[in-house]
Order: sequence, then structure tokens, then C-alpha cells
Amino acid sequence: MSTAYTVSITLDVDPPAAEESVRVALQDQGFGILSSIDVQATLQEKIGHEMDTYRILGACNPGLAKRAIEIDPDIGAMLPCNILLRANPTGGTDVVVADPLAMMSVGTADLTEVAREARDRIDAAMDALVHPGGGND
Repeated sequence: MSTAYTVSITLDVDPPAAEESVRVALQDQGFGILSSIDVQATLQEKIGHEMDTYRILGACNPGLAKRAIEIDPDIGAMLPCNILLRANPTGGTDVVVADPLAMMSVGTADLTEVAREARDRIDAAMDALVHPGGGND
């Protein structure tokens, strides 16, 4: 379920398969994965908390990042784009992406333009995940 600050889908595959598909879909839109945080393992190790898969990927499109940094050098505090992969309690994997447009609600028109392009690319990646091969099922 998407919120005012996220875009989300649920894939009918387990988290490892979802992560592989997400990485490919993002790569097809010019994003690379800069970081991967296994929140599940970290919370288990640090405080003994058990939970289902909960992984945060940090994704970056270098061209868009360059443009945004040139407009506002402080934008680095908002980078990279975070993609959450979490086990859905009813099966499958939720893919939740921070909406770049929501993050730019206080930005300039130039930054909003870069955020719009990032959102368009994220939407294309999410659509490719929901409709592999371009099908509209």
C-alpha cells in the first residue's frame, strides 16, 4: 500500500527472488545499488529481536544524483533512494520505495524536476516488476 511518501507493490515471490528482480528493474532504469542493510539480521544480533525479512537497499542513478547535487549540494543528505524489501505476512514480498517527489516538497523547481525524473524511472521499474516483459495483465 503506497503512502504520501512511498510507492509500493507486492510481488508474489520470496524476498531473495524479489531482491534479484528489483535490482534488475532498477538497473534497467539507470540505478545502481550502493548499499544493502539487513535490518532483520542487525536487530537479531544487537537486541535479540526476531522478525521476518526486512532489507533496505540504497539505490542511486548517477546522472540524476549529479544534477541534483549541482542544484543543491546539501541534497546528499537525502541520497540514496531507499527501497525496502519486506516479507509480506500473507505471502510474497512488499517492495516499498521512498517517493523522490515527496522528499522534494520543500525543494526548488529545478530539484523538483530531477525528483520527477527519478519518480518516473522508479515507476517504470515498479511497472516492469508487476508486468515482466511489458505485459498488461
